[in-house]
Amino acid sequence: MNPFKSPTLLLLLHIIFFFLISSSINIIGSSTTTPKFRNISEIPQNSYGITGYSHITLAGLYAHGMKEVEVWLQTIAPGCHTPIHRHDCEEVLVILKGTATLFFASNSHPSDFPGNPHRIPVFQNSTFIVPDNHPHQMWNTHEHEDLQFLVVISRPPFKVFVYDDWFMPHTEAKLEFPIVWDKGFVQPDISKDHHHDL
Repeated sequence: MNPFKSPTLLLLLHIIFFFLISSSINIIGSSTTTPKFRNISEIPQNSYGITGYSHITLAGLYAHGMKEVEVWLQTIAPGCHTPIHRHDCEEVLVILKGTATLFFASNSHPSDFPGNPHRIPVFQNSTFIVPDNHPHQMWNTHEHEDLQFLVVISRPPFKVFVYDDWFMPHTEAKLEFPIVWDKGFVQPDISKDHHHDL
């Protein structure tokens, strides 16, 4: 899975990355902070043990000092998917390449588990917002093409809860804190109760 084959995609990613870093510097208001320019094709990518998955942190809390948002580039191979999960922050996804199905469950389900999710088709140049604490999962439904998308996620660091299936009770969802790609930067604070808030 090489996300860097398209010159147009690389240019788009550089522009977005530059805009986000420039904006964060203005938000922080520090005159001593300098922009962090990097070649996206040289940023490490990793599967973190998830089959058919690739993650790149373009701008993050621990690696880059981001305070309000993080930006990721993720790639999912045909037939592969993310885990069913929810997090205590908002998320915006921008599909750059491919087609997929977003499985999405409202957090207002009358029971104590996600239940049968809505199936939302997504495709290149589409975008959608996942509100905080709504269980969701992304499946690459294309037979031959990788799914590639940008993720802009708010309020780092955040708690992620992973489900085995759509009928697993919210209280049994597994807490992942810090998230897998941040584990090299920080150790979890086990003195705080990171319980299953919904």
